[in-house]
Amino acid sequence: MDWYGGIDVGSVTTKMAISRGEKLLFFYKTASGSNFQNAADTVFGEILKLSNLKRSDIASVFATGCGSDRVKFADSKVSDLTCSAMGIHQLFPHAKTLIEIGGQSSKVIRINDEGKIINFVVSEKCASGSGRFLQVIARVLQVSMDEIGPLSLKSKNPVGFTTSCAVFGESEAVSRIAEGTPKEDIIAGVHQALATKIATLADRIGMEPPCALTGGGALDIGLVKRIETTLGIKLEAPEDPQAVTAFGAALQAENMAKS
Repeated sequence: MDWYGGIDVGSVTTKMAISRGEKLLFFYKTASGSNFQNAADTVFGEILKLSNLKRSDIASVFATGCGSDRVKFADSKVSDLTCSAMGIHQLFPHAKTLIEIGGQSSKVIRINDEGKIINFVVSEKCASGSGRFLQVIARVLQVSMDEIGPLSLKSKNPVGFTTSCAVFGESEAVSRIAEGTPKEDIIAGVHQALATKIATLADRIGMEPPCALTGGGALDIGLVKRIETTLGIKLEAPEDPQAVTAFGAALQAENMAKS
């Protein structure tokens, strides 16, 4: 039985998965940085070490994500939407809706019983609708991305952001700091703003539970809780929510070889 690779080169993080028999067996991720080709080469080299495999052991590699054109070793490029749907369906076959919060955009995808896309919607090209907004606010508040989720849960009075623009949102956060507003209340306010945007996207395509959550945003417990409260549902997430799209690309490589 052959091994297959899927690589998802995102704006913030580059991820690679190796599958065999339609099972996710190995996963590795690194920061994309400013050179997508280097990031792709790095994750491939590291996952080979992790799996104790040689390049020749991998039957084929499919690439996806905004930097897929820079993956020189890829055998084919595939849609990230299709990969996300296929990956989450393999992990959670009962999921009907997928919410993906990435560094560049957020997506809500309706999926049928076969893991095919029924409908989808993507946030506008503005950082306020993605995980990038959280990175901006974390920098302003001088806290790490690992800290923002737990901090948000401590909030007693979340700030209401009056703008949907990340640039103005940053200025608003700076003003709140100057007023002495606690960091946790500012972060909780950003989480609520993102959750409201996600809810708007979900309404546009008629979200149907069960609902799964993926992407880097799914690692932020504060954001997850805000989305759950706003939507009034319980979200399911895989052990590493950033692995799903890369896994879906590996599945596509595997399925293509079998067809």
